[in-house]
Amino acid sequence: MQTNLSEAARKLPGADVAESVLRTCVHCGFCNATCPTYQLLGDELDGPRGRIYLMKQMLEGGEVSASTRMHLDRCLTCRNCETTCPSGVQYHKLLDFGRAAIEQWAPRPLGEVVQRAALRTVVPRPTLFKTLVQMGEAVRPVLPESLAGKLPRHKSPAKPRPTSQHARKVLMLEGCVQPGFAPNTNAAAARVLDRLGITVVPAREAGCCGAVDFHLNAQDTGLDRARRNIDAWWPAIEAGAEAIVQTASGCGAFVKEYGFVLRDDPAYAAKAARVSALAKDLVEVLRAEPLEKLGIRGDKRLAFHCPCTLQHAQKLGGAVEGVLSRLGFDLTPVPDSHLCCGSAGTYSLTQPELSRKLRDNKLDALESGKPELIVTANIGCQTHLDGAGRTPVRHWIEIVEEALG
Repeated sequence: MQTNLSEAARKLPGADVAESVLRTCVHCGFCNATCPTYQLLGDELDGPRGRIYLMKQMLEGGEVSASTRMHLDRCLTCRNCETTCPSGVQYHKLLDFGRAAIEQWAPRPLGEVVQRAALRTVVPRPTLFKTLVQMGEAVRPVLPESLAGKLPRHKSPAKPRPTSQHARKVLMLEGCVQPGFAPNTNAAAARVLDRLGITVVPAREAGCCGAVDFHLNAQDTGLDRARRNIDAWWPAIEAGAEAIVQTASGCGAFVKEYGFVLRDDPAYAAKAARVSALAKDLVEVLRAEPLEKLGIRGDKRLAFHCPCTLQHAQKLGGAVEGVLSRLGFDLTPVPDSHLCCGSAGTYSLTQPELSRKLRDNKLDALESGKPELIVTANIGCQTHLDGAGRTPVRHWIEIVEEALG
């Protein structure tokens, strides 16, 4: 696609990347066929090709309006379009640039500014978030349905973590939301890794991966969180940690981008690239291990929801299903498994109507094979799907850990 960025756009950080992405697009429209919002709304401007045209127009000096911002906001950043695109368009990089630009050129109404600031204040702070969850659970009966549905229906307490020390060591990103919503997930992962001879090394100073801030267009704050995590992990990396494990695929997708988003920071570029190379979703570690030594014979009929951040961002579609099948679990078929569930980070809060429609469609697909349980690999998807009050939804590693006996 021929393009000519305006002088104002060229002055923004990352303009060269945005221009490169625009030039890669051949406007074939294949992306619209797999775009969840285009399928729901049928509007060209709510599909990837239309959004690319809007950003091109904006970045070439054309009109920047609230309508443009609305169509960009409606994008889930599921990256399904990237999986579909025959030209290899890295749409998410253009979208990050376009969203940052429009924040400057078309400021939001005060209500949206306050909502986003509140999300950025609460979500990345695990202690604050956990406290608010506990308060919400205490008054759940009197909460509006829209809020009560965001709280976990069932919360398994964290089991004790292993104390044994093995020669093989990994780091683990603990996350922000997960300790409050599903405190046993990381403990279950640590227990399974321990059985395979791998110790999880704590890094107390590490915090939010930075994705929440970055994708709510507070990109500098998101990058600062990435730098703090790199500093927190670096001693263990130098001591030989073989991986940085994530049990939430949304976090993992962003940590794997550290090398790109910090590429122009002379103090952190090399370290960030090293961290991205070490970042692994839990399934990447487990699938390479002799799982048969765990002695598991799964006896549950499961439907697996593959998060967009796992299948489209990290290109790990089928990986968890392969591990669960090796362990003997019965997996049901899931129609349209490539489509987003509507969680998409904070999307269920900023775009609730679209999010609910996508959730209901996804649950219909997941429940079509009549599973006794739905499992997934991302806390956002887990909470969003489970909030419908239908088939219970849990993280897949908790089911595996329970089967250890």
